[in-house]
Amino acid sequence: MTKLSIQEAYDFYKKYIYNQELISLLREYNIRIPGSISPQLWELFGAILTGDRGTGSYGADLNNYEIKSSLDTNSFEYQYHLKTGQGKLLKDMIVDHVFVSYSRDYRNITVRQLPGDFLLEIFQSWLPGLEERYSNQESNRRYRKSISYSTVKTHGQVVMNIQDGILIFPQD
Repeated sequence: MTKLSIQEAYDFYKKYIYNQELISLLREYNIRIPGSISPQLWELFGAILTGDRGTGSYGADLNNYEIKSSLDTNSFEYQYHLKTGQGKLLKDMIVDHVFVSYSRDYRNITVRQLPGDFLLEIFQSWLPGLEERYSNQESNRRYRKSISYSTVKTHGQVVMNIQDGILIFPQD
């Protein structure tokens, strides 16, 4: 496993994901905390954490990692498109996957990692459905599948845990 940049990722989290000053102002003025951080911010968080770079195109988010995020206990959705779906699915079989579970207010996040080869059977089982969806070239609907939270929780290695905005794992 690649050496992870935990502190740098945590600093990014504090500044851009769980900005305490912004959250305090939202609470003070009784304004709802936004329910979704953009996928690009989670990808950047993953890039900082892993030291990897984005691909700059469709496919895996980073050269060697796919970054997934979801609200605590929800499954992690994968989407595949008509022209790039098969290539992305094949790439998902070999890259590592970083799963970020977060609380609604972003005070708590758990980051887990799973190697692509561990998920290989799941991805292989999706291939026939993807091929069937796009076999006639008329369907432009995305092919969507998901990996359950329980699969990630059971088999993923926790690499980072933040509780109440404080990094609790790993400890220096």
